[in-house]
Amino acid sequence: MNALTPDETILGLLAAQPQHGYQLLEIFNDPDQLGLVWNMSTSQLYAVIKRLERQGFISGREVLTENAPPRTEYALTETGQSQLGAWLEEAYPSASVRRVRVEFLSRLYIARLLERPTASIVARQRQMCELERARHLHSRQSRNPQGMGWLTSEFVVAQLEAILQWIDRCEGVIFPV
Repeated sequence: MNALTPDETILGLLAAQPQHGYQLLEIFNDPDQLGLVWNMSTSQLYAVIKRLERQGFISGREVLTENAPPRTEYALTETGQSQLGAWLEEAYPSASVRRVRVEFLSRLYIARLLERPTASIVARQRQMCELERARHLHSRQSRNPQGMGWLTSEFVVAQLEAILQWIDRCEGVIFPV
């Protein structure tokens, strides 16, 4: 499993409109946007921006502004657009609690920002959580109820059931009636 990074989330923000680092940081600090999803410092954000630029996903250009020093405004490249599309359409998103809390919410935020349909994103996440729950339920049946394996599977099943209930409750917000 690859590391959890804000790379594609930043690509999505730049797909919506070219921005400079402080504009991006404001979005990551605002609790009504991504502030409760990601915990990002200025240095972390700029490290990600540099990496995305090296990878050819974004390009920066200097923009002159009145009463302020020049800023670098970043925009998505064609390669970045492809990377973003692949992330938004990921067929098998992780069912781990941490990844659902960060990646799934980020995908929904970006899809909504870009005015893209979210039904398939939700359906794929639900499907992966249901598959993972079934796998743990099956695994739990072959274990000793007093053992750590059973307790761990029981814990994971409870988390996945909570996630699935949460997804059901959120669909009214995601897809207003």
